[in-house]
Amino acid sequence: MVEEKRNVRGINYLCLAICAFFGLGTEAIYFYWLEPMIYGSEAPDWNVGQSVIHWIITCITWGIITYFILRVSKRRYGFDIFRAGGKMKPWQWLCIALCIILSLSVSYMDWDGFKVVKEFQKNGWIKFIFQYIYYFVETALFTLILVYGQKACEKWFRKENIPYGGIILAATWGAAHFFTKGSITIGLLSMLSGMAYGLVYLLVNRDIRKAYPILAVMFIF
Repeated sequence: MVEEKRNVRGINYLCLAICAFFGLGTEAIYFYWLEPMIYGSEAPDWNVGQSVIHWIITCITWGIITYFILRVSKRRYGFDIFRAGGKMKPWQWLCIALCIILSLSVSYMDWDGFKVVKEFQKNGWIKFIFQYIYYFVETALFTLILVYGQKACEKWFRKENIPYGGIILAATWGAAHFFTKGSITIGLLSMLSGMAYGLVYLLVNRDIRKAYPILAVMFIF
């Protein structure tokens, strides 16, 4: 097992979190500039094939960025985010269940129904499949913002019971929704979601193998 190196500082982990955030931002280059220039139309007017190509290219880009962030984390800093966390207590599982229920309830009210059903009805099965693959990859990358943001602040402040990662996620990925979605409501909900994700990460004892599927459910459904 690779052990964390002693000379690694909080700023090193924060840089990884920022890289993950800017990694997510690479989609904007495709979405707002490159693809409209190639297709001669904006995203709302893309056909099924163009939308699918967008999601494939974005997922490949995000996958490569994720790989290199994890590689640097493990090889240069000795921090393997896949290390198992401690055994969870019943109250932790209960809190996580409440977080999931609350998240799905908010999503249901926001979409006036189940998001999965609404998007399937809107997109059809081809676009639906590729869009949800895209969502799973996005979850992986914003989870890195959370994990490394949490690690950075724990290095600086020496306290491990505060969801720093959720705060950083809310201030980056969450706040970005004000601009990408053009909606104050969506922006605020995204920031609150980021905070909730940070809490879940602590509740699973920083075990990414438990955190990722839970965050995916909360974000995607």
